[in-house]
Amino acid sequence: MDSSVRSCSAVAFVYRGTFVHSTPQTPLQILEDALLGVDTRGKIAFIDKGGELQDLSQTFGFSPSKVIQLEDHEFFMPGMVDTHIHASQYSYAGTALDMPLLQWLNTYTFPVESRFKDLQFAHNVYTQVVKRTLRNGTTTACYFATIHTDSSLLLGRIAHDFGQRALVGKVCMDRNSSVKHYKETSQESENETYRFIKELLNQKYPLVKPVVTPRFAPSCSEALLTQLGAIAKNNNLHIQSHISENTEEVKLVKELFPDSESYTDVYHKSNLLTEKTVMAHGCHLSDKELVLFRETGTSLSHCPNSNFSLCSGVLNVRNVLNHKVKCGLGTDVAGGYSSSMLDAVRKALDASKVLTIQNPEHNTLTFEEVFRLATLGGSQALSLDDHTGNFEVGKDFDALRVNVAAPGGPIDLIQSDRPKNLLEKFLNLGDDRNIMEVFVAGRKVVPFTDL
Repeated sequence: MDSSVRSCSAVAFVYRGTFVHSTPQTPLQILEDALLGVDTRGKIAFIDKGGELQDLSQTFGFSPSKVIQLEDHEFFMPGMVDTHIHASQYSYAGTALDMPLLQWLNTYTFPVESRFKDLQFAHNVYTQVVKRTLRNGTTTACYFATIHTDSSLLLGRIAHDFGQRALVGKVCMDRNSSVKHYKETSQESENETYRFIKELLNQKYPLVKPVVTPRFAPSCSEALLTQLGAIAKNNNLHIQSHISENTEEVKLVKELFPDSESYTDVYHKSNLLTEKTVMAHGCHLSDKELVLFRETGTSLSHCPNSNFSLCSGVLNVRNVLNHKVKCGLGTDVAGGYSSSMLDAVRKALDASKVLTIQNPEHNTLTFEEVFRLATLGGSQALSLDDHTGNFEVGKDFDALRVNVAAPGGPIDLIQSDRPKNLLEKFLNLGDDRNIMEVFVAGRKVVPFTDL
């Protein structure tokens, strides 16, 4: 427990009860009868034992009578971090899962994404996806938009308006033979990326930032990849893309980039592998490529629903972690049919168990480890762990108030369970009906209020 750092701002509110979170050393830490105070800047001012109430109230200047008490079947957990989601694909989530990746992109994805030049259509879809993910407990999202700059900027504004922490990427692609009108020239992509970055940063949204977004190597020329690497470096920006999702894609990359040693090397040559880069999937990465990920500080986003739904592959997360590569979870809507990070948690556990079925020597992930991937792991993967991911003094209060026994909810409590069991039940059985409140940077963003 930590109350050693005195906040320079007044305490706005204090909760008392059970808090569960992860640390770099411990996948699950349970703090029972704890006090957590949030200051007026939305940062955690203190977290300490309930028995310290009187001392804390005097030190931080709040009235003990104002402390909000959680029920026995309630707890706070850190907000979940979706490290890979295509906001523009939300309109057809839950459908179109009958093809492998490359055919799926050409048949479903590119025709839908080309519609986002229509700002009214974009506004409708982006509003729905931000609201839905917030209700589902996603306090931080790393979004792909489309090639359209103005609608990508609109996504940033909507995330800001609803209070979600977000990285937003205008997609870059100068190769697309299937939907010929859904691509840019290399120069257009460079110019529009500059415009997107400048206009989004000029808004000075405190929680929404741009992320440089080459779609993936097959849809980008080497010249464009190099330009985007330079843009990210010169502006100290995040980078996101896809890598080694399925075997057909890996083979195509070898054909398109014959001078590169591997798929990872394609990005490395263009300076796209950095401490602020997150690559989605990675199902078919070699150990040598994972070493390069670790050496460059590049992260992986594990998207198990999509990997299953498009029959792409099964990522061995244990091997990724053994290589000390940063890893978080992603929903990958709409290749992944669910926008809920709880689904990503469950599918991550399933994927690990599939590997154990195939090889009984495989060290299956525990639910505690996957809980960390969904929270602190995701913040580390996005290089945002200085700001969010767990309940440390000085970090922003990004949190979910969970009621496992919510009236009308999906969980039946048969007996009085300990907090660890309550968390496991929520991760396996819960949904948005169990998420009573969502906080981002100390602001209660769910339930929604009129904007």
